[in-house]
Amino acid sequence: MIIKVCGMREAENIREVERLGIDLMGFIFWPKSSRYVSKRPDYLPRQVKRVGVFVDEDPEEVKRLADNYSLDYIQLHGHETPEVISYLRTSASPPPRMIKVFNIATEEDLSQTLPYEGLADLFLFDTKGQSVGGNGVKFNWDVLDAYQGSTPFLLSGGIGPDDAAQVNAFRHPKCIGIDLNSRFELSPGLKDIAKLKEFICNLNTEI
Repeated sequence: MIIKVCGMREAENIREVERLGIDLMGFIFWPKSSRYVSKRPDYLPRQVKRVGVFVDEDPEEVKRLADNYSLDYIQLHGHETPEVISYLRTSASPPPRMIKVFNIATEEDLSQTLPYEGLADLFLFDTKGQSVGGNGVKFNWDVLDAYQGSTPFLLSGGIGPDDAAQVNAFRHPKCIGIDLNSRFELSPGLKDIAKLKEFICNLNTEI
């Protein structure tokens, strides 16, 4: 199972989370977020893939930050069009992998994914809420039974320290991992290492 921890910002906290053996680490470049990375941390992960999270950002600024932070993935969390993804894939060097986020409440929301098939490497299904992300609330995962796309996805939205059993029980052939954020925090952008470590230990090796 892929484990992504998002909303990182503090150098020593980044080091500690990296040591937990996760796969992806997210850095939020949306100024309205309480986890916004306004300056480059003194340490960036070396053993974990770096993910830059953007919301309707100018593609040239996305490319600039992708280069500055040596991002492995670009995660688009707004209303970015398929054309934007195609442009970023073909114009950035080296070409990053792409994650497109969709906010889900009902089966009908899954239709948003159709134009992005074959463009994004991963989808991320998050809870539809007041904010574009980090709401700390789960949606009804049963809705995802209706997803029949070919693109693998990460499960997100309010997964917390007590949810390991629920994650282990979830089954979908295209679900390859999870995204953790607000419910593992001591404060915005600062993760609780003990809670993360215990949660990861309670997860099965695959879902």
